[in-house]
Amino acid sequence: MSFPKGFLDELKGRIRVSEVVGRKVKLTRRGREFVGLSPFSNEKSPSFTVNDDKQFYHCFSSGEHGDVIKFLEKTENLSFIEAVERLAAEAGMEMPERDPFAAERDKEAATLIDVMEMAAQFFQQKLQEGAGAEARAYLERRGVKGVTLDRFGIGYAPGDDRADRTALLKYLKSKDITVEQMAEAGLVIAGPDIAEPYDRFRNRVMFPIADARGRVIAFGGRALSADAKAKYLNSPETPLFHKGRVLYNLNRARKPAHDEGTVIAVEGYMDVVGLAQGGIDHAVAPLGTALTEDQIQLLWRMAPEPVLCFDGDKAGLRAAYRAVERVLPLLKPGHSLRFALLPEGKDPDDLVREEGGDAMRDILARARPFSDMLWEKETSAGQWDTPERRAKLEADLEAAVAAIGDPKVRGHYAQALRERVSTFFGGARRSQARPGGYGQGGYRNNERFGNRSFRGRGGFGRGETYMPPVSPELRRSALASGGAGDGGREGLLLLTLLNHPELLENYAEDISRIEIRTPALDRLRNEIIDIAALHAPLEREALKGHLLSRNLAEIARRLEVGTAFRSDRFAWPDAAADEAEAGFLHTLARHQRAIGLEAELKAAERALAEDMTEENFARLRAIHAQLERTETADGLG
Repeated sequence: MSFPKGFLDELKGRIRVSEVVGRKVKLTRRGREFVGLSPFSNEKSPSFTVNDDKQFYHCFSSGEHGDVIKFLEKTENLSFIEAVERLAAEAGMEMPERDPFAAERDKEAATLIDVMEMAAQFFQQKLQEGAGAEARAYLERRGVKGVTLDRFGIGYAPGDDRADRTALLKYLKSKDITVEQMAEAGLVIAGPDIAEPYDRFRNRVMFPIADARGRVIAFGGRALSADAKAKYLNSPETPLFHKGRVLYNLNRARKPAHDEGTVIAVEGYMDVVGLAQGGIDHAVAPLGTALTEDQIQLLWRMAPEPVLCFDGDKAGLRAAYRAVERVLPLLKPGHSLRFALLPEGKDPDDLVREEGGDAMRDILARARPFSDMLWEKETSAGQWDTPERRAKLEADLEAAVAAIGDPKVRGHYAQALRERVSTFFGGARRSQARPGGYGQGGYRNNERFGNRSFRGRGGFGRGETYMPPVSPELRRSALASGGAGDGGREGLLLLTLLNHPELLENYAEDISRIEIRTPALDRLRNEIIDIAALHAPLEREALKGHLLSRNLAEIARRLEVGTAFRSDRFAWPDAAADEAEAGFLHTLARHQRAIGLEAELKAAERALAEDMTEENFARLRAIHAQLERTETADGLG
């Protein structure tokens, strides 16, 4: 089978040789290369090297040398077609259909490359002539130096709608290029409904767009006229150019990005050019659209944690948040993004021109992790001063975590956000507390346990649980023996609050957030929270009177006369304050942990149904074991 040359180039561009080789050979980075023991010979010292920039491997001991396709052929005993098919599936590329005319199309594509190179030379020449005076003045105002013009191949497309619209067309015709070829390359607009073909780009500063090999495949044009319908105009999709699969300046930025260990993605051509003039050469830009999956994968081939650079205004933040949403499903171990936010009203070009490259480097050095931007995206969307609003925040964060495709990354994000929400809600409650205790969503710090207030484990609003030492009486209780069960824990919590309502001064917010599945007990919990908000401190008799007025006294009475909790002395009126608090904290922690584990169990069961791997089996068994421990005395320690 004959492949279009562009297909194989793109395939190799999407796959790191080191990633494929690293599955067979333990590689160690050494400068720009990786080294390891040869898979082709039995050796004790490494003589096998891999170079991602040059896209090859070389074995000094055996003389084997080749690209990523040949490596699979050699080590997996695959045919050339089989190796390409496997890599294409990994890269997310569709295999081209068998086509006897592929070779002819390769020849045509090579011809189009020649046409694009002629156009690039034409634009560069016109910038230096009299017609390019306005374009030169614009570039001078933007601080673009002559050496930069040459380095980036910047030019000028003459003509406009009122004067000559065929300057490039005439030039290419003089080089024996047909109108059909010009149109296929996206340089002229022609067709059955067009009376006279004309240049696509007119009166614009021109930026050549190159592929990974440095060949011009498209153009971007910046309008000089304020009346232009589009300030920036890119080439259309052509056999050479697919906008969502290319990054501006990719070919020039690859080596500097490797040397720096990172790559910067900015919004436009001039940002890339401006950064280069400030000595920052490892910058690229998407072509007028939000980052696509293909472009993200290109960035990750250059560096594991690219830096996305956005303006610090509202529009820039919206663009950053869209990038977060786009990348969430793609996150994988070792690959993420960082975000650099510029001062409002500044873009990278402005900053470098006005304050120098060091000012930009300082901002890049303070780039924020992806997790920070995800957190800001979710928390900046509203106020979180009520239980319902906080529940919404937790639900939104849970949905964001669920969107992460890789299970290991997803698990770490769940844990990190769980801890972050715990701190966030804790800080919100402390800031809203008032001297009288619980009220307006706040509570007083728990001085009795060293200012470490309870937050259960299991949801996003729960961080590490603080548990005071377990007394012998508590270990012998129905809670420790497992007799209370799920509904029992709910009843035990509420019985403790009925008999020790002073606990609500410190823990009303925590009890308001937990999940209570028994409808009658859920209603009782809500009424207890409501009356606690009105009376601080809340006394036992006042609480009972309120429940009587709300026709809830019978539910409370059933808790008091029940026998399930007789051994749980901490829940009863005669228990000391410290004993009641310790038992309450343990019960709350156990309940939250059980609820959280049940949710994890359901997720693990779904994962196992989708993919019956040993890893998923092990995860399911581990969660089962943790659930069992929550019903034993071991779960209290």
